[in-house]
Amino acid sequence: MKSSNQLRRARGERRGAVVVEFAIIAPLFFLVIFSMFEFSRLNVIRHTADNAAYEAARLAIVPGATAADAQNEANRIMGVVGARDVVVTVTPSTITRDTEQVTVEVAVPLSRNALVAPRFTGGQVLRAQSTLRTERVATR
Repeated sequence: MKSSNQLRRARGERRGAVVVEFAIIAPLFFLVIFSMFEFSRLNVIRHTADNAAYEAARLAIVPGATAADAQNEANRIMGVVGARDVVVTVTPSTITRDTEQVTVEVAVPLSRNALVAPRFTGGQVLRAQSTLRTERVATR
């Protein structure tokens, strides 16, 4: 049986090993944790961009709607998740009674919307697009 002095010495030696193990593992652990946050945020932005493109196109196909209405709706939806520097493109830029379909594209620069390490996303742009047929009656 070990004496109390031997037990104290064994614990003291082990404490040094725990500190070294933590110093080796901690950076990897935090890298994994921050990566999870980063990919989760980018996934939320991706799904929100898809939804913003669809909702803006849905708004634009209704009689009386304009391309500016669609852009405002897409920007409003992207603003909910705090996306920055979003570019919304509506095609055609002028919607008339003869317009047959409307396409809305939402472009989100990843370097401006990353939380932890924007330099890893480089100049990549996340794009979402939705094309819907209008509900207007053609005047032909």
